[in-house]
Amino acid sequence: MQSDSKRVWIQVIARLGRETQFHLDERYRHFKITDGIIVVVSIFLAVLAIFNVYYVWVLSQNLNGIVSNMDSMHQNMQVIKEDMINITDRVSSFDRDMQHMDKITENMGALSISMTSVSASMGGISGSMQTIDQDMHLLSRGMSNIDGRFVTMTNNVSVMRHNTRKIAEPMRLMP
Repeated sequence: MQSDSKRVWIQVIARLGRETQFHLDERYRHFKITDGIIVVVSIFLAVLAIFNVYYVWVLSQNLNGIVSNMDSMHQNMQVIKEDMINITDRVSSFDRDMQHMDKITENMGALSISMTSVSASMGGISGSMQTIDQDMHLLSRGMSNIDGRFVTMTNNVSVMRHNTRKIAEPMRLMP
């Protein structure tokens, strides 16, 4: 009986040894699989990081292009503003010259007494000149209004350019 109990103990110990080895082998296999998955995921994340850095660089370049375009737009708006000021000045000068047309109209009235055929034509010219004078006043006001709007647009472009530079600054730090 004692040999049976030793035999049972030996079998239990042997079985326990086999089971332990089986679990160790199983554990080793799972560690290998886990290591493989970690390597694959790490490679995938590295590739994804490379693409992200590339896209941030492209975004930075595009924002720099936008800032350059806004600088160019601002410079062009300054030129347009100066041209509009010149046009407004010329229209004002033309308007002042048109005010002298009243004297010409008066002189034409004096001539119409002596020249009846010229009088009818001069009356038509006088009416046209008054209409032109009114139109020139309106045009002068319109040009002043346009000039004011260009000043506002130029200021708005300056603000947009400044804000875009603020947005693009962090992107310039990226490689």
